[in-house]
Amino acid sequence: MARPVVGVISNAHMLEGQYLVHAAGALNVEALSRVANVLPVIIPTNPEHLDVEELIDSCDGFFFPGGRPNVHPEEYGEAPTEAHGTFNRDRDRISLPLIRQSVARGVPIFGVCLGFQEFNVAMGGTLYPEIRDLPGRDNHRMPPDGTLEEKFALRHEVTLTEDGPFHRLFGSHKVMTNTLHGQGIKTAGPRVVIDGHAPDGTPEAIYIQDAPGFAMAVQWHPEWNAAGDPVSRPMFEAFGQACCDWRGGALRKIA
Repeated sequence: MARPVVGVISNAHMLEGQYLVHAAGALNVEALSRVANVLPVIIPTNPEHLDVEELIDSCDGFFFPGGRPNVHPEEYGEAPTEAHGTFNRDRDRISLPLIRQSVARGVPIFGVCLGFQEFNVAMGGTLYPEIRDLPGRDNHRMPPDGTLEEKFALRHEVTLTEDGPFHRLFGSHKVMTNTLHGQGIKTAGPRVVIDGHAPDGTPEAIYIQDAPGFAMAVQWHPEWNAAGDPVSRPMFEAFGQACCDWRGGALRKIA
C-alpha cells in the first residue's frame, strides 16, 4: 500500500550566492520517511506556481519545518524592525493560508519552530521578535559554537498540561527538549491552545482547538534524533498515523 504523501514546506536559499533553490532539511525528510512512515515531498514556496487548494488536493498532510526567516510582522499587524530579522514573504503566502485551510478541512498538519510560529500567526496570534530580550526570559537561540550534537542537545524541560494531548502522547507531563529559536508567542490566536511551557514561561507546545484533524506544533526541533528520542518519536508516529487515516478517509482528532 502506498504511503501517505506529506508536503514539506521549503525555504528559499541562494546556492553559491546566485542560484535560487527551494530546500528542506534532510533531517526533516528522514524523520518523516523513517519514523512517520510517510512519503515526504518538498513543496516550493512560490505562490506563482501553486495554490493552497491544489496542494490540499495533492497531499495527505503537511509538515511546516523551521527556517532562518521569520514570519513578517505585517502578518500580525505590526511594523517590521531590525529585531524581527529576515523574512520570506513567499513562504508566508503559502504557509499561513495552507494552515488555515488544512485546519478547516481536517488535513493533518505538524509544525516545528518557525512552523510553530506560523501556526499561531495563521490563527490570529502575534509574536515577540526576540525572546532573550524579555525580562526573566532565557536565551533560547542555537549556541553559536560547537558540533551539531552540541547545538541540538537537550537543554531544558517543557512542562505540559496535565491530561492534555501532549501529555497523553508522551506519557509524561515533563519532557526534555532542545531549543534553537529566537522568536516566540506573544499572544496566542483565539483557537491556539498553549499546552506546554519552558521553565521561563515561553510557550513550547500548541494545538488548534476544535480542529477536526491532527494540528499540533512544537517550538523545539524533534527531527533531531527522531527515531531514538522518546519525545520526538511518538510525535512523528502520531502524525504519520493521522496522515494514513486521512488517506483512508478518516479524521484523527488530537483534542
